[in-house]
Amino acid sequence: MIARFKDLCLDAADAPALGAFWGRILDAEVVDLGDGDVRVDPGRTGAGAESIWVNRVPEPRTVKTRVHLDLRLPDADPAALVEAGARVVREPDAEISWWVLADPEGNLFCAFGPREGERPGPFELVVDSADPAAEAAWWSRVVGGTAHTSDKGYAYLTGAAGFPWQYWVFDPVPERKTVKNRLHWDVDLVDNDPTALIRAGATLLREPDDAISWWILADPEGNEFCAFPPRPTE
Repeated sequence: MIARFKDLCLDAADAPALGAFWGRILDAEVVDLGDGDVRVDPGRTGAGAESIWVNRVPEPRTVKTRVHLDLRLPDADPAALVEAGARVVREPDAEISWWVLADPEGNLFCAFGPREGERPGPFELVVDSADPAAEAAWWSRVVGGTAHTSDKGYAYLTGAAGFPWQYWVFDPVPERKTVKNRLHWDVDLVDNDPTALIRAGATLLREPDDAISWWILADPEGNEFCAFPPRPTE
């Protein structure tokens, strides 16, 4: 294991407004960070692996979201999500058994009906992939856990260090990544620098500087992620 899953970061044109939406649908606390950004804490206990940092960026969303959350609904339909500001993009049909929705800035996410024994809220992180099996295997080497493959073409990871949801899914898509992901994840490093990550196949995009104290890297398919030094032990 080279790192632990830390949290998610979501780009936004209007971070407070988008953060407020996700706070409503996740029944979460929205923390104003004082710089135009916000943090959504579903656990209401401060920043943790379930937190979503919503960061203001100048560029708008231009393509389909390649990273998204899947939510388990408390009710039989997503009416409460629509009332909170979501838009239905696709309803269940002969091909899919879930709803595809968009948040107020057009970021797609999926909503599934209730299931006995599962609590409402996020249960999967889904990443579009050209080679799902290779992506799952690579991330299992980085954050531990077990990589699984499906006869339907997707792959998924369970038991990753620090990962707060049931499944980390890599879904096959025909289109390649062309622009920066609007949603990305952060990791906490085991070592003091990302040398082991780079040796494993990550690409270094930016080093710590006067503006940031972490490294920005990309996985083998170009998905950006941030790597932070180990947290001080108390």
